[in-house]
Amino acid sequence: MQEISVEELKKRMDAGESLHIIDVREPDEYAAFNIGGILVPLGKIMGMQLDELEDWKDDELIIHCHAGKRSMQACMMLETAGFTNVKNVTGGMVAWQDMMNKG
Repeated sequence: MQEISVEELKKRMDAGESLHIIDVREPDEYAAFNIGGILVPLGKIMGMQLDELEDWKDDELIIHCHAGKRSMQACMMLETAGFTNVKNVTGGMVAWQDMMNKG
C-alpha cells in the first residue's frame, strides 16, 4: 500500500486530473463534509461488496476516511481482493481540513 499526502492530492485535483477518490466513512460523515469522492463505507469493503469498484481493479484508487485508520484497513482489504494500485490519504479529512485552514 502506498500513501499520498493531502497536499499532493489537492495539487492533483486542482490540476484537473481524473482521479478515483473513494471515501470509506459513514454516510452521515460524508453528508457533513466531503471532497467529492465516491462513498463506499468501510463495512461494504470489509464485506467484499466491491461491485462499484471492480472496473478499476488496475487503476489508481485514492482511499480516504476521517483520520487515516479506516482507509488503511480499506487499502489492505482491496489489495487482498486483487486491486493493484491503492493509495491511503495520510491523515484523512482531519489533515485535509487542517491544510485548508492554514491556506
